[in-house]
Amino acid sequence: MRFREYEDLRRTHLPVVKSGGKVCGASFGKLLSALIILAVAAIALTKPAEAQNGTFAVSAAPGGITLAGGGTTHSGQFGPMNALGIGTPDAGVTVIPLNNGALYITHYQITISGLPNPHLGAVTAFVNSNFTHPAALIMQSCPSSSSCNASGNFSAMSLLAAAPTTVVAARGINNQTVTVGLGIFVPDNNGASSFTGVDTARITLTATDTTNNKNFATAEIRLDTPVGETIQSAVRLTLATATGGLTVTPGADFSMNFGNVNGLGFGPGAGLTTVAAAGGVVYSTPYLLQPAFSAFRSTTATIKTFVSTTFAHPTILVLRDAAAGAGPYNNIGTTAGTATQITNTAADRSSITRFLGLFVSNTNGATAFQGSDSATLTFTMTVP
Repeated sequence: MRFREYEDLRRTHLPVVKSGGKVCGASFGKLLSALIILAVAAIALTKPAEAQNGTFAVSAAPGGITLAGGGTTHSGQFGPMNALGIGTPDAGVTVIPLNNGALYITHYQITISGLPNPHLGAVTAFVNSNFTHPAALIMQSCPSSSSCNASGNFSAMSLLAAAPTTVVAARGINNQTVTVGLGIFVPDNNGASSFTGVDTARITLTATDTTNNKNFATAEIRLDTPVGETIQSAVRLTLATATGGLTVTPGADFSMNFGNVNGLGFGPGAGLTTVAAAGGVVYSTPYLLQPAFSAFRSTTATIKTFVSTTFAHPTILVLRDAAAGAGPYNNIGTTAGTATQITNTAADRSSITRFLGLFVSNTNGATAFQGSDSATLTFTMTVP
């Protein structure tokens, strides 16, 4: 019996004392409690620390839009925008014209600090209150891992809290400030869903401790100050060189040079063909009309042209228009009221091939002319 008691005590590593033929435990209950407390303390030291001491801040970036307010709510705006990217955007905003709209971008900063080492923080975002005209404005985001200066760096921001967009990816950051991108894509939008006016949206940003996957802070960006995002209608009509035609040179105005011509059609220059005509010859070249328009109820436009400045020798040189290279070629009107209609079904972002003809008279005698001359065509596009 004494032997078993001694063995039991020995296994607990408690000190034993022999006294009067007995074996006794020295404060056995107190020492056992102390061991249990130490074990619990050891477990507590290895438990992941909570992220309640982490700080999450959103602020304006150098060169970005102003973010008013403080704490967890920040307000700003991109200002006037259009799908063609025409005009100068507001301060802090850059516009990137695309072939189906325009992307307006800015930058802001995120700072995470105060997380216990080695914890790091990641950030996600979603649109908690979307634009009321989602066909006209689409929220975009660019993560901190990108340069955020090209359209390919941006993607549509999630509208779902359960599936947010990554802004600062895991593993995350701590005691660090990073720059991220915010964008609004303004697509070409004509017809029933077209919109011009002011709209607003709100974005929720959530910071998460990636060590224990706990969210520790949120912030909101409101695109509503001082008024919100303004969508404007826009139109653009450009000319361009057609395959096999004369070069169309852009500038303050577009220009085209027919070079040396004569009333018999001899030796047409590169890009020109000749078509027989009564009293002379027509030198012809194809060219392109490229209409673009957005935020209109109509999906088609009307294009007209007239000779706003005639040749100094208008009986010798006459500008004509045709839908095909072989003609027929008709004289172009010389006033806005008599403008020649090219089409009334021009579509947005289309490319229309048209043929410009220069009639050269074969007149001889006192009215004959040799030398240089010029004229100006004015094109107008109307979108209902």
